[in-house]
Amino acid sequence: MSHVATLISNPAQPAVNGPVIDAARILLPVAGKPVMLAEGVACDLPFEFAPDGNVRALFDSLRAAIEPAPVDVVVQPVAHRRKKLFLADMDSTMIEQECIDELADYVGLKTRVAAITERAMKGEIEFEPALRERVALLKGLPASVIDEVIEQRIRLTPGARALVATMRKHGAYTCLVSGGFTLFTNRIAALVGFDENRANKLAIENGKLAGRVEEPILGREAKLATLKELTVRLKLDPADTLVAGDGANDIPMIEAAGLGVAYRAKPAVVAAAHARIDHGDLTALLYLQGYKRAEFVE
Repeated sequence: MSHVATLISNPAQPAVNGPVIDAARILLPVAGKPVMLAEGVACDLPFEFAPDGNVRALFDSLRAAIEPAPVDVVVQPVAHRRKKLFLADMDSTMIEQECIDELADYVGLKTRVAAITERAMKGEIEFEPALRERVALLKGLPASVIDEVIEQRIRLTPGARALVATMRKHGAYTCLVSGGFTLFTNRIAALVGFDENRANKLAIENGKLAGRVEEPILGREAKLATLKELTVRLKLDPADTLVAGDGANDIPMIEAAGLGVAYRAKPAVVAAAHARIDHGDLTALLYLQGYKRAEFVE
């Protein structure tokens, strides 16, 4: 079979059942036998598809057919399905929070800063000036607060460790690339198990945030450059790359990846991505590569 449609639900709310599978399978040309990846959670539906077939139209039909079930569907070629390079955004992707918003709460400005963050992630304002504006509002905040934020407020997105550990076990290289800050990414990358991480550096003076970011700022173009650099360094085909993110500054690297995934993302990101995950946790990125639950590394 040339292609596969993968149905994925949240492990905490299994919803991939017989009726959902049948509703999707009937729309697939020359459909093969369903392959259960995790009972009730994820299922592969292999099928034959013409090289010039409209994958987006098929995806839209499948999505409409299974609604309102809380099930994601990913349609892709079988070739290059298991990826060898994984790049991920941090805030609201590998972790559930926006770090800068949590820092702003310590100076009573979370609502103001979060509003700017939301506009930047939607692509309504440019990322770099929005970051400078938000960081300036944090001037004078003790740098020690960062450790407190990580320990008390930051939570890994469910499935984060299993996703990275499983891909690494099977030979993939993993990189956390964030428009946030190294003071966070260094810790989060270690907690999750990434091979490396890249982010912006906060200027610190006398143990306090100086209210500025060291230049140049790592934004959308730097994220794309990281994807290209690692693809060349590891001597990979671009088709062997997987990227996940939720904000507008992730769009270029999502578009350039072999499979770019909008993870619970803003509308502009969803429109640009090859696949979207709205219901599943991060293990969805394993299921869409064809991993079975029994293969996961916890």
